[in-house]
Amino acid sequence: MTYIAGEDRPGEGHEKPTGCPFCLAPEREGDDNLVVHRGERVFVVLNLYPYNPGHLLVCPYRHVADYTELDTAETAELAACTQTAMRVVRQVSSAHGFNLGMNQGGVAGAGIAAHLHQHVVPRWGGDANFMPVIGRTKVLPQLLADTRTLLAAAWPAPVG
Repeated sequence: MTYIAGEDRPGEGHEKPTGCPFCLAPEREGDDNLVVHRGERVFVVLNLYPYNPGHLLVCPYRHVADYTELDTAETAELAACTQTAMRVVRQVSSAHGFNLGMNQGGVAGAGIAAHLHQHVVPRWGGDANFMPVIGRTKVLPQLLADTRTLLAAAWPAPVG
């Protein structure tokens, strides 16, 4: 409800890096730190408003809105981190499948259109139960901090 009501939105909006949660995420520490992995050009963070437990976002550090604005190195690292994210989530939670995607622009469903982000949403057979339909709510059986700890601990060390 916090997201829907807009209570966490900065006054200046997400268009400027100073108000962008994806620009601020890598700098957060302590309980506010939902970053699972920090790469050279991209990072992986838990979605603050997840569709399912382990819902990750792979984001470039650069504040760009469109996939075509990524350079070759950013594109390659974003793809590699998406693959690693899938492997790690499978390892810690035995996901049966995934939804992967980017919503480009507000009209396409991007909640924060100003900063590109790739969704990695784990799925399990039967995960769409009666709660979203009848109760208009979603049950997440794990706290974000606990999910972050599991995923960060399982993330492989850099090679090289």
